[in-house]
Amino acid sequence: MIEVESLTFAYPGGPTVFEGFSWRVAAGESWAVLGPSGCGKTTLLYLLAGLRFPTAGQVRVAGRALDRPRPRTGLILQDYGLLPWATVRENISLGLRVRGFYGPDGRHAPADDVPGLLEVRLEPWIDRMGLRHVIDHYPAQVSGGQRQRAAIARTLVLDPDLLLMDEPFASLDAPTRESLQNLTLQLRAERSLTTVLVTHTIEEAAVLGQRILVLGRPPTRAAPVIDNPGSERAEFRTTAAFHDRCQQLRRALEAVT
Repeated sequence: MIEVESLTFAYPGGPTVFEGFSWRVAAGESWAVLGPSGCGKTTLLYLLAGLRFPTAGQVRVAGRALDRPRPRTGLILQDYGLLPWATVRENISLGLRVRGFYGPDGRHAPADDVPGLLEVRLEPWIDRMGLRHVIDHYPAQVSGGQRQRAAIARTLVLDPDLLLMDEPFASLDAPTRESLQNLTLQLRAERSLTTVLVTHTIEEAAVLGQRILVLGRPPTRAAPVIDNPGSERAEFRTTAAFHDRCQQLRRALEAVT
């Protein structure tokens, strides 16, 4: 699904973040990218999304080198990315409306997309995300958890095959964060989504990553990978294996920072 080949990246006038870095993600896998602030986690996610481009090397998704964002890649941000002047319904439907403008051209929308089904595709996600009672509210009028649910719905209504998440639950209270983590596990299992989650939280990586990439101080040339069997189950966080995995991740972070 994702092939990162000899990736080198540096911001203009800044230090090198990745140097000759290679990495593979198979279709249907769930990865967490863990590391401290400034290690390049979000940069890697933006490279996978086609929002940044390598200085050298290549990023391929579904067999094609990225030269722009691809229509079947979904991106969920920490700050929700909702339009403050649009209602929850309008925010969720935004991507579908953009696709309807361009049509199924293969660049802005998948070539096999079916236009003209706005309500048919929108309504089930409004209900699934529990947003029916706030659908005509504006983002400032709803809770952080509801804003993030709207952002998730806006992404999933586009039927992505790759879901990228940039610390999506970091600003939420603990009960809401755990609820949305469990929802992510459910959706991933139902839709066989390939997912890459960026986080600086050890526990979140252990809950949501079947495999965990541990980044340290840049430039990253290689990074350890921790396998995390059992994380697909919501109850995994209550097991001894979960606590053992967190300890393993702490040791891995100490070794690379």
